Amino acid sequence: MELQVSLALLALMVGIPHGAVDHLVTVPKIFGLKMALFLGGYLAVVALAVLFLLNQNILGFQLVVLMSAIHFGVGDAAFVGEIDKRAGRTNKWPRMAFAFVSGFTPVVIPLVNNQSTQALTRVKPTLVDWVGNLGPGIFMTMLALALTGILLMALSKRWPELLDLALLLTLALVAPPLVAFALYFGLWHALRHTGRLTLELEISKKRHELGQSTKALFGAFLAGIPALVVTLVGTLILGLSRGFVFNQEYLWYLLVVVWALTVPHMILTARLDARAIGSSE
Repeated sequence: MELQVSLALLALMVGIPHGAVDHLVTVPKIFGLKMALFLGGYLAVVALAVLFLLNQNILGFQLVVLMSAIHFGVGDAAFVGEIDKRAGRTNKWPRMAFAFVSGFTPVVIPLVNNQSTQALTRVKPTLVDWVGNLGPGIFMTMLALALTGILLMALSKRWPELLDLALLLTLALVAPPLVAFALYFGLWHALRHTGRLTLELEISKKRHELGQSTKALFGAFLAGIPALVVTLVGTLILGLSRGFVFNQEYLWYLLVVVWALTVPHMILTARLDARAIGSSE
């Protein structure tokens, strides 16, 4: 279990920077007082979300699961939309079905399968009964929807997307929950989102023009490192202020902060995602 926790922490550290440069590509260039007001509003939303999650563990977690599934699915569909746009593909395909399955499969299935109790206990014991006795029914429903999504990709001859969904389903069914989270968040969603940002971020666009794709990706990642440091230190301060036990509760507090950061992150990326998904129509 401690190895799973370590992997989850590593995934968070890899994934946090991916949302730290959204404002550079989704918000018009603003400076001075306007930028200060923007950052103030951003942090206020995060603070309110943190307070809600810490005081309403189960309801907050339920909302986070729903929010994350939507965000991840739309993000993956937007990634595919960007690929279609650059490849000149305009044919219609069931992208909303893909968005739903690609988001809910890696988020919900690991949290309701027979391995979820141990993982949730390690994160926060109060979360174990987050769906009550509905777990088996939700698991079977999600499994059926995932298989339906794979079938739809096959009928549409969308083989890369079929492979995506098949790999996500396999990961969700086979890997322990915290390992599944680590692999998906740190090495799937975050890297894809960062890759999409390189197509919008000026310094990364210049590197793409020079054929330096790896440097473009690394540059976008480095731009988010200050946010990673602030998040890790801020989480530590938050936990200490509430008398937490570092080696037992740091993962929970870091998850709370990351979930809270996801709220404004989703808002900022909504326009970018919608444009990317629409480009595949």
